[in-house]
Amino acid sequence: KYLEDLKDPEKAKLFDIDGNGKADLYGCEPGWGCERVIEHQLDAYGLRDTVEEKQGGYFAIIPDAIERIKAGKPTLYYTWTPLWVSAILRPGKEVVWLNVKNTSLPDAETGNTVVEGLGNLGFAVNDQKIIANTTWLKANPKAKKFFELVQIPIADVNAENQKVANGEKSNEQIMKHATDWIAAHHADWEKWIAEAKAAK
Repeated sequence: KYLEDLKDPEKAKLFDIDGNGKADLYGCEPGWGCERVIEHQLDAYGLRDTVEEKQGGYFAIIPDAIERIKAGKPTLYYTWTPLWVSAILRPGKEVVWLNVKNTSLPDAETGNTVVEGLGNLGFAVNDQKIIANTTWLKANPKAKKFFELVQIPIADVNAENQKVANGEKSNEQIMKHATDWIAAHHADWEKWIAEAKAAK
């Protein structure tokens, strides 16, 4: 349940791949910001003796983690959302998020690390938002209202991301992803359009 539980050598050993008794964490690409957080937390949570980070090109090593999980093997990996990985390894289905008991970020950074319904994941939460030119928004209040209303579930973004990762990345294919999503959420879409049209 908690990342800190891996201080227990017996629990950590469940995730050992190379036979040295330590949990192997499929981690972050060297030089990425997440590497900095993971490396900090290995120290902050006292995990150096029981957990080691496996590093490399993230998209080169994560398929191995996916295959291990599909084979039913205990596997510890880092990911973020939205990303296609969470369309394959769905939190609450094939995998679970580990929480931390308290937040510890590098260089005494602060930030919200709690995700509603998931708990404290230990990483600062990022929000995905639409960005538009403020002058244009003032001239287009209907578009501004529409941007404020649209909500796309993270699972849907992950699923679309997986389609792109699987090769569906031409403009036409991406447009089809969008129109298919609109068709599947027609009632919401029409409601947003109606509310946006009423904006002044």
